[in-house]
Amino acid sequence: MCWQCDHPGATWHDYLAHLRELLQRHCWVVQGVQRERHRAPYAYTVGLAAHGRPELVVTGLPYDRAVDLLNGVAEHVLHAEAPRAGEVIPLRGGPVIEVVRIAEPSVHLSVAAAINGPGFTAVQLVYADDRGHWPWDAGFRGGRGGQPVLGVRSAHEHRAPA
Repeated sequence: MCWQCDHPGATWHDYLAHLRELLQRHCWVVQGVQRERHRAPYAYTVGLAAHGRPELVVTGLPYDRAVDLLNGVAEHVLHAEAPRAGEVIPLRGGPVIEVVRIAEPSVHLSVAAAINGPGFTAVQLVYADDRGHWPWDAGFRGGRGGQPVLGVRSAHEHRAPA
């Protein structure tokens, strides 16, 4: 169950205080957003911006898989260069991802916006399906709700992995 469901009398400010406590012990947390009708679920990090890194987002995955993907990339991002828009990265034991810059992160990442303030950056980890098709390709299999892409790919963002 979600924290807010377990604390029915709590307010939005109580939830943010809880997250701030977690962020004192951990560098980031993963915030999930449940599927709603035809909108795919998504998840994102909260806390990486405090370390000078972009927050990370993934759409269309079940929460457990999203958490695994985001935690794995976040761990790497803290100790290496942040991923840049257009990078195509084959993840060890996981999908191939392409990094897409999110133009207005505070629109989709409300908890990150509440914690970070308005001036943070975010990138989406867009993944190829099991046949190597991307959400912008014909024939992409993304399940119910698909994999919404929250940013726009620029012309230089069409490189294949090395």
